[in-house]
Amino acid sequence: MWLQENKVTNLKLAIAKMNGLVLKPGETFSFWRLVGKPTKAKGFAKGMVLNNGLFVPGVGGGLCQLTNLIYWMTLHTPLQVTERWRHTHDVFPDANRSQPFGSGATVVYNYIDLQIKNETSYNYQFLVRVEESNLEGEWRCEQPLLSKYDVYESAHLITQEWWGGYMRHNVIRRKIFDLHNNQIGDDFITENHAIMMYEPMLAGGTEVD
Repeated sequence: MWLQENKVTNLKLAIAKMNGLVLKPGETFSFWRLVGKPTKAKGFAKGMVLNNGLFVPGVGGGLCQLTNLIYWMTLHTPLQVTERWRHTHDVFPDANRSQPFGSGATVVYNYIDLQIKNETSYNYQFLVRVEESNLEGEWRCEQPLLSKYDVYESAHLITQEWWGGYMRHNVIRRKIFDLHNNQIGDDFITENHAIMMYEPMLAGGTEVD
């Protein structure tokens, strides 16, 4: 629990660097450019860090929860994700999963970043906050959006590998609707490949190929 408590501290420090930011047309949001190096001197504490499928303590740990949220939010806007890295390991089964596998974004200072470019003609404002038990955020635009988005997975597959373990694969796509709920697009977003850290036939799992 102390790592979880420290994660809240780390999230609040990172949020203070970006809450209220206005992303103007042509500008790029860079997570690490805003947060900087998370160090003890800046108040960051040891939180949980996923390293090769194992959870280990690390200064600034837990910030991936924030980048996961930012990435998911951005997929529901016209903003363009220009840099995103997927997690190399799938740690938890699907029993309590509320979003498609592979719809998050990992970061590692200072070479694995999350970057988002505003290629629209309007200003966007980023808001994020830590509530009592949740991390909440939103992108606001100065003009009403003309589209709605539904992010989903396709081509989901679990494969047994030559080395004895399992890997999970899928494709993330996004349906686009106009304000009358007419579908006007179905975009490819990304594909994911991750080493599974649990047995594939656990409750909530998927059949193995």
